[in-house]
Amino acid sequence: MSERPYDVILYGASGFVGKQTVQYFANQAGEEVRWAIAGRNRQKLEAVRAEVGATVDVLVADGQDEAAIADMVAQTRVLLTTAGPFALYGNAIVDACVRFRTHYVDITGETPWVKTFIDRYQAQAAADGTRIIPCCGFDSVPSDLGNYLVVRHLQRELGVPCQQVHAYFQVSGGLNGGTLASAFHLYDSAGAAQMNDPFLLNPPNTSSPPPAQAERHRDPQTPSFAADLNTWVAPFVMGPVNTRIVRRSAALYEEWQAPYGPDFTYQEYLKFDEPFSWLKATSVTAGLALFTGIVQQPQARSLLQPLLPQPGDGPSEQTMNEGWFSCELVGTATDGRKVRGLIRDQGDPGNRATVKFVCESALSLALQMDELPGGQTRGGILTPATGLGEVLTERLRRGGMTLAISL
Repeated sequence: MSERPYDVILYGASGFVGKQTVQYFANQAGEEVRWAIAGRNRQKLEAVRAEVGATVDVLVADGQDEAAIADMVAQTRVLLTTAGPFALYGNAIVDACVRFRTHYVDITGETPWVKTFIDRYQAQAAADGTRIIPCCGFDSVPSDLGNYLVVRHLQRELGVPCQQVHAYFQVSGGLNGGTLASAFHLYDSAGAAQMNDPFLLNPPNTSSPPPAQAERHRDPQTPSFAADLNTWVAPFVMGPVNTRIVRRSAALYEEWQAPYGPDFTYQEYLKFDEPFSWLKATSVTAGLALFTGIVQQPQARSLLQPLLPQPGDGPSEQTMNEGWFSCELVGTATDGRKVRGLIRDQGDPGNRATVKFVCESALSLALQMDELPGGQTRGGILTPATGLGEVLTERLRRGGMTLAISL
């Protein structure tokens, strides 16, 4: 693999988020990383390269041209893709990455699609030591990595297993059209009904727990009072994605004899500060239910869709720069003691933070393979916590992100 011409290829580089990955690599990758940009339109790719001022190669491959995708994937050690909807444009890429033993990261939140390639490729990727790691953007790095850090800190510092972790998000920023297009495509797909399964991404031996245990993992539907934070919280819109990734991490670590804790549970919420936190939580919960109902109905959605950002569009530079996110985590040990965590960064979560997460994930694979969890041999359809772990944590900290754990 070291003889391949590129360490990382950025696919989908002319999209709204893709352009930002090119800028990030131009600023952060360094001369030691051999990288290129790719997509389906050479003219657009060359325009991005010129705009960024990067001296990198341009590769052209349509996401549905299997031969072109295979030729591209064979040339790199790591493939980073931001081209969604991934269920439309990602199948040939994942297939080629498994065949050519090319490590892979993306920013999808399309869990039914992820389920399809877990079923298809887990055994082969695990046998070959190929790390296929979806959900390396804002979905689901803060959730998965934050939970992992809280659990391990609790085990290391207090010497007891973890019983539960709750994550509380606050976000400020804007949406891009690509994210919305992926969400709409997901609701139109045959796999949409699977999104309600809390154990959708778990390995087969942990995907059907007893009913009493399963009930504790159901997605929150109503506002609630969070005693740990002394404020009201609402269901978090990305919870049905992030919690599935965290549960897969927990199940994989249990298989590898490094469990989080007996009957471990994880949930996440949207946090509101006082005053009027109850009113805010109630209003947002109702608004989320209304929006979800609209997007699930094609006729109703057709009235809303023209008012929303289209693919290729997104927030202004000012909105992205002024945005931010905060993820507060509270981990409870089996003896009742608690550990707190905080992940926070400046920059809007769907764009700036997502770009930092996915780019640093790719660079972790390209530059620090020997230091990753499980060493050179670990492979499969992994998660940020099981495939990147402490290496990604330290890279994000060096990039200015707060990742703090305390008793």
